[in-house]
Amino acid sequence: MSGILALGAYVPERVMTNADFEAYLDTSDEWIVTRTGIKERRVAAEDEYTSDLAFKAVEDLLRRHPGALEGVDAVIVATNTPDALFPDTAALVQARFGLKAFAYDLLAGCPGWIYALAQAHALVEAGLAQKVLAVGAEALSKIIDWNDRATAVLFGDGGGAAVVGKVREGYGFRSLVLGAAGTGATENRLYMNGREVFKFAVRVMNTATLEAIEKAGLTPEDIRLFVPHQANLRIIDAARERLGLPWERVAVNVDRYGNTSTASIPLALKEAVDAGRIREGDHVLLVSFGAGLTWAAAVLTWGGA
Repeated sequence: MSGILALGAYVPERVMTNADFEAYLDTSDEWIVTRTGIKERRVAAEDEYTSDLAFKAVEDLLRRHPGALEGVDAVIVATNTPDALFPDTAALVQARFGLKAFAYDLLAGCPGWIYALAQAHALVEAGLAQKVLAVGAEALSKIIDWNDRATAVLFGDGGGAAVVGKVREGYGFRSLVLGAAGTGATENRLYMNGREVFKFAVRVMNTATLEAIEKAGLTPEDIRLFVPHQANLRIIDAARERLGLPWERVAVNVDRYGNTSTASIPLALKEAVDAGRIREGDHVLLVSFGAGLTWAAAVLTWGGA
């Protein structure tokens, strides 16, 4: 079996609060918090790009798990905001850390990091890689329309990284569910139909999580921690209620970071680990949805390295 051996994450220093938007947009802190749960988000510096966020997430991983990159022979960076089409961001990460690894970017909307975990799992299980560095990093502040109040208040920047490799029997990934519906495509810019996205998100969060739990041979009661995509607190609450889980079994940081897309799940997961909310042998549920339209869910049993 394969599982997560090491985790790291990073957010930029600059904090942008809802009050900052009040200064120039027709919006308010109350309006934003009531509809999204977001109070603030992090914004990359002018000279800080997706690769920089990825580098710092991996550096955090190494501080927490020295030697974790030894044996890594594949690098996947899930991102919707690559520095450039080529060289890909994953190649920059590979070069930065001197890895003898093949590398490629993956673009699948917000669920991209779970997609990357699925590919990492498949590579390890197939014997094509010993260990895989799976990164989710976004500099969404570089592409959003700061004058569009419907989207500007939603997003933040950040990065997360994990090393995936072999774990002991009984640990690691128990199920992975991936999906897409290209019929939801709209126009070639960052745009969102909030009402329709809400309905879509609640629906797929429910179906994908239940499918992943069933494939893992578990029930919702077996889930120790639910780590959903941090896009909207109301969507998270709806998913939590359908699973019948109390808030103490749900990871939430959308209030502090907003929607960081592919970095969302690893950021929340790393914070939960640091807070002692996940212990060896716990069953953890990850789920995300996003532009594409895409969705993904995974169940893993923590530990076993």
